[in-house]
Amino acid sequence: MENKGSDEVETLKTKFLSVWHNVKYSWALKSKTSFSRNSPVFLLGKCYHFKAEEHEMEGGEKWITCHLFASDDDSVTETCFEASDEDFVMGNAEAFRMDFASRVWLTYRAELPPLPSSTLTSDCGWGCMLRAGQMMLAQALILHFLGRDWTWSEAMTLQPLDTETWTTTAAKRLVASLEASLQGSPRPSDDGSPPMHQAQAPGSAEEADAHLKEMYHRTLVSWFGDSPSAQLGLHRLVRMGLTMGKQAGDWYGPAVVAHILKKAVEEAMDPGLAGITAYVSQDCTVYSADVVDSHRAPRAGQTSAERSDAPPSPHSDQPMSASTLSDSRAVIILIPVRLGGEKTNPDYFNFAKSILSLEYCIGIIGGKPKQACYFVGFQDDSLIYMDPHYCQSFVDVSTSDFPLQSYHCPSPKKMPFSKMDPSCTIGFYSRSAQDYERISQELSKVLQPSAREKYPAFTIVQGHGRDYDLSAGLTQEKREWPFIRDPRRTVTTAGDFVLL
Repeated sequence: MENKGSDEVETLKTKFLSVWHNVKYSWALKSKTSFSRNSPVFLLGKCYHFKAEEHEMEGGEKWITCHLFASDDDSVTETCFEASDEDFVMGNAEAFRMDFASRVWLTYRAELPPLPSSTLTSDCGWGCMLRAGQMMLAQALILHFLGRDWTWSEAMTLQPLDTETWTTTAAKRLVASLEASLQGSPRPSDDGSPPMHQAQAPGSAEEADAHLKEMYHRTLVSWFGDSPSAQLGLHRLVRMGLTMGKQAGDWYGPAVVAHILKKAVEEAMDPGLAGITAYVSQDCTVYSADVVDSHRAPRAGQTSAERSDAPPSPHSDQPMSASTLSDSRAVIILIPVRLGGEKTNPDYFNFAKSILSLEYCIGIIGGKPKQACYFVGFQDDSLIYMDPHYCQSFVDVSTSDFPLQSYHCPSPKKMPFSKMDPSCTIGFYSRSAQDYERISQELSKVLQPSAREKYPAFTIVQGHGRDYDLSAGLTQEKREWPFIRDPRRTVTTAGDFVLL
């Protein structure tokens, strides 16, 4: 009886903690995102310049305003650009808005089915790195199925986050959820894998292409649903984290998440994911032969016939055929690195910019101390990122017409490079072995150390990892030399950083 009473107390404490976290992260800060009009903005390998209207402020100071996310509340959505006397390069702010809002945004969620080996029904306060990892993985899948030029047709209709309305309704909903869960009410569940979402067949070839892409978009989002059966959902990631000593509610670092993502992609059962796998570097070293093998080798226990049944993968404007998928797999390359000791070394700032300027880069998961985020671009000395620290309600993705709006972010956020935590995981998408050869050649140029950057963040070497004695003394040297650090300090460089 005492054990039962203790369990009930722990359950009650967990529920109240979830309510607090959910309400805490339901607030959307009313902050402006400022961009300079004189500098290009890079977003996952694409470069944008903004066209804007100049206004003279009090005191003769000049600003230009581009309403990237126009609404009735300018305090939430107005984006300001610092002006100068120089002529502004005509650009495409609307294209940037469309591109950014088309990226898949995955945030904290409430009212979930209980997570594996726990009574938690929300990831508020601890799951931000898993969400950042999901966003990077979603970008890889967009490249795989839809191509870098794809944008969501409804991206421009997204509404800004409504702080007061959301917080009030969230609090009421969560209290009701708490009461229901303590009374033993059933949780929502999903009985099977999300189907390939379909709508009425369109008429013209153009409509058919748009329909196919929207079908891939909706199916891709459903793979990240918050139900036990979702192929790449939070429940699946938490379950795989259990095998690595992580529990629901624990903090996850970027290196651990890289391995969880790899495992999730490899073990996904949906035929649509048969044509893609993942590779995680070892000790800041990418072994090219291992990546090429990943491109060519079928999954364990999977036959060519099974792989041929996978749906075609549209890449840019040229869909990949089923026969192509049966001969080669795309590879998501994940590289955990540490760009300094206690803080990110400024010598790595240009390296991070170079990485985010590459078209095959799928971003960087990392953050600032105690907050994980997904870095997707930069302008000048500031990173552009997507923030998972916003609590939203559970969405049942098993329905054919589930709402997509909450999976797309209406506005970007920025932070200085100097605030970036040194621990992070860099991601790339490689479509084929031939594609990887080009990627490795381009990365080799980026990784060549300059006069200031004495050591590369990671290395690319020929051969397999098994060809190197990773237990020899040279390994310890290899683990340390990529990290620029003060020899007078005794700083641990190999561990993950703690995030909330």
